[in-house]
Amino acid sequence: MINKLKQRLFNDWIKPSQLKQAGILNMNKRNVDYIARYNDRSAYPLVDNKLKTKLVLKEYEVSSPKLLEVITEQHEITGFRELVQKLDGFAIKPAKGSGGKGILVITGRDGDAFVKPSGSKVDLADIQRHLSNILAGLYSLGGSPDVAVVESLVRCEPMLANYSYQGVPDIRIVAFKGYPVMAMLRLSTQASDGKANLHQGAVGVGLDICTGQALHAVQFDRSIEHHPDTGQPLNAIKIDDWHKLLVMASRCFEATNLGYMGVDIVIDEEHGPLLLELNARPGLAIQMANGTGLLPRLHAVEALRRPHFTAEERVAWSMAQLGTADKQTDQPEAKTELTEPVALGV
Repeated sequence: MINKLKQRLFNDWIKPSQLKQAGILNMNKRNVDYIARYNDRSAYPLVDNKLKTKLVLKEYEVSSPKLLEVITEQHEITGFRELVQKLDGFAIKPAKGSGGKGILVITGRDGDAFVKPSGSKVDLADIQRHLSNILAGLYSLGGSPDVAVVESLVRCEPMLANYSYQGVPDIRIVAFKGYPVMAMLRLSTQASDGKANLHQGAVGVGLDICTGQALHAVQFDRSIEHHPDTGQPLNAIKIDDWHKLLVMASRCFEATNLGYMGVDIVIDEEHGPLLLELNARPGLAIQMANGTGLLPRLHAVEALRRPHFTAEERVAWSMAQLGTADKQTDQPEAKTELTEPVALGV
């Protein structure tokens, strides 16, 4: 029965109302049993600061967009004109921002004006005011003073770009004790104003941990089969270099010592997978996008009698045990003996 339901998940795209409620991780359980239990609060300043995250993860061979400048003081804003003179595109982020707040993306130039992904234009004075607001803490957690991080523009891999509306799609991977347990692709829409935020109307596409193949998609918690703006069929999506993305997510465990986290990755046309940010309190909508709950997968990791000590070994276990497909011939071979399979249900 379980295999039939898994096959239906993979092929026929179930409705959110058909989820098995016993497997759903709710907010209270997430906060108490996973975030509070497995995330040491001493690690929060690292993941809550995009600049610190970028610098630490680089030591663990986890790439991120190129750092162009860090603006820490108000008087440094006047020199921003010289920095961007030769740049056609860039992204400005508050180091301590959350939920995408305060991020300004520039994709091109039109004379003295700067062009945003939506096609609207801003001038240098607008950008300087935005930088000033970032430093004042307008977008930071708790309103504390912040710094502005200026990064190179991510040029989305063409295949994925066809599925998204204006904004760059990203991939959220939930990692538990270093094991990738669930993943989704987030696609921006006109309703989400070009941002990959599910609460604002972006599309969430659940991805098979074993293959990177699309399983199920939702917008506003309702199942959909095609992107509402591009019209592209969402069940045709399959992420290239999937194993590499999972290893990146797994390595973040050693870098941060966070047991339960969300790892956000984009795929650049030239540089491949790049880390955007880490989240010590990842949301739960990923379960709706996948059409199944997180709890059975988290319990499977907790039940391991012998944990794996490298990212590659943990990824091999996850791909073998947590994927929807019953058998895959192209997955990497595990470097250590795997524990017995755990029945996950759906």
